[in-house]
Amino acid sequence: MNRKTVVRIPAFLYRLYARRLWNSLQRTQTRPNHLAMIIDGNRRWAKQLGLEDAAAGHRAGAAKMIEFLRWCDRAHVGTVTLYLLSRDNLTSRSPDELRELMVIIGLLADEIAEAGRFQVQHVGSTEGLAPELASTLERVEASTREARGPHVNLAIGYGGRNEIVEAMRSIVQGHADSGGSIQELADILTPEMIGEHLYTGGQPDPDLMIRTSGEQRLSDFMLWQAAHSEFYFVEALGPDLREIDFLRALRDFAKRERRYGK
Repeated sequence: MNRKTVVRIPAFLYRLYARRLWNSLQRTQTRPNHLAMIIDGNRRWAKQLGLEDAAAGHRAGAAKMIEFLRWCDRAHVGTVTLYLLSRDNLTSRSPDELRELMVIIGLLADEIAEAGRFQVQHVGSTEGLAPELASTLERVEASTREARGPHVNLAIGYGGRNEIVEAMRSIVQGHADSGGSIQELADILTPEMIGEHLYTGGQPDPDLMIRTSGEQRLSDFMLWQAAHSEFYFVEALGPDLREIDFLRALRDFAKRERRYGK
């Protein structure tokens, strides 16, 4: 088996490079207002270390998300969405792994809230979630409502297609309750109306979406909101994401010309 050669960079050189990237970032006003993260590769990370327990990878990935939020806060990113558990995961993962993963996500939500900086919102469905996790998410939302730092969406039990279906169901039901007809709804339905009924209604769409582990797909994540998003793919597995990977993503984003179909 061919193995990649790992080059170890001395810590002081790493710090100097990171400082240079931060300084470069300060000189540009082009940065994402909403940054979405698909953290991927936690289980592969654990397997590469010879760990049979996938939960070790999920714990490492959760710890990395705490670091990631600090980087976003320092970079003045206003809204951050973390894709932590999909609806597909709820049907494809083993009960034991899901049970441990939900505990880890609940602890992560509590840790984010305890930082005192972030306003947390659960985006997704509670269907299929452990009652303890659903309760934690509700409590964390309430306790962080007045936080002054970045708005953090925790995408848990989330599916992009399901989100659109729920938005349309809400629009149709609301219109019917007001006595309107299907034809009237067809005449007034707009993309903006649908957007208002998504889990992220009232928020800006993500400007930049980052995915770790080298995979290049959306995995049913923010299908509607990502219509004009920029994408950045990192080879590092989720727990191995580095500060300089984050800064390179922002540097790359700042260089792009966003055309919006022009």
